[in-house]
Amino acid sequence: MLIGLLTAVAASICYGTGSVLQAVGSRKSARREAAATGQVTAHGGPSLSSTAQAAMTWEFVVGTVLDFVGFGLGALAARLLPLFLSQTVISANLIITAVLSVKLLGIRLTRAEWTSIAVVCSALVLLASAAGPEGSGHTPITTHWWLLTVSVLLTAGGTVLVRLLGARAAIVAGLLSGLGFGALGVGVRVLNGIDPFDLGALLADPALYAVLVAGVGGMYLHTVALQIGSVNGATAALVVGETVLPGMIGVWWLGDASRPGFAWLAVTGFVLAVSGAVAVAWFGAAEDTGRAGTTGEDGPPSTDIPAQRQEPARGRV
Repeated sequence: MLIGLLTAVAASICYGTGSVLQAVGSRKSARREAAATGQVTAHGGPSLSSTAQAAMTWEFVVGTVLDFVGFGLGALAARLLPLFLSQTVISANLIITAVLSVKLLGIRLTRAEWTSIAVVCSALVLLASAAGPEGSGHTPITTHWWLLTVSVLLTAGGTVLVRLLGARAAIVAGLLSGLGFGALGVGVRVLNGIDPFDLGALLADPALYAVLVAGVGGMYLHTVALQIGSVNGATAALVVGETVLPGMIGVWWLGDASRPGFAWLAVTGFVLAVSGAVAVAWFGAAEDTGRAGTTGEDGPPSTDIPAQRQEPARGRV
């Protein structure tokens, strides 16, 4: 349990740090591309080309490397902990992002944000105290095929919706990316050929390809959300999609459980953690709140325009 918790915390730190760097890189690229070539869809959203350009900035590259490290650590945590605990701890990367944003993006956290952060930290303590052993993860192969189908539909459908909705797609992109990351966590948990290791069984398992599809789709949709204005609502949707559904699947389908007599504490901790994470995203609100601090395109935070605030993307890939 302790090793799993430390692994999940390390994944959260990687994801949170990566998100700040990705926010800087993707928004820098979006501003440059819009000014130079106007590469947007007919509905005002970022084009596939501009999204690819965002991935070429050094900040985004470093953030993506951290995301891959976080992915590996998160996958290990999903194998060592109940999903309702591992996914919730990982979603607490919002806290890391919020705190780093004070330094790297010049954002001033309000009392409501600090209170939300304290709620999440307290809720994680409750969850860790109440969590029991993780379930076996053994499921029929047909469910693995269903997981792959859902992952493909989320990725393909999300790409189409984002292009149709354009600049209004932030919340949709956030929710679908969160569901994709949730599918990834479930897929890692049910993978065949891991323990004991069997390369043939692993490569033949549809859940492996569900993990890859959900990961790539979630990364793309999350990158789009980073490029579209304020993403506070999108991040809240991401947290819900990433934690609630996988946690329920872990309990109902994979055999995850709390310690005997501590179910009420686990439920309380889970609800508080998700609510607090959503509150961190929501109170971290956007450019029209009138609080100081903007990020210069190539330099450190600037306070030349006190009526605006550059919001980081508080999610994770």
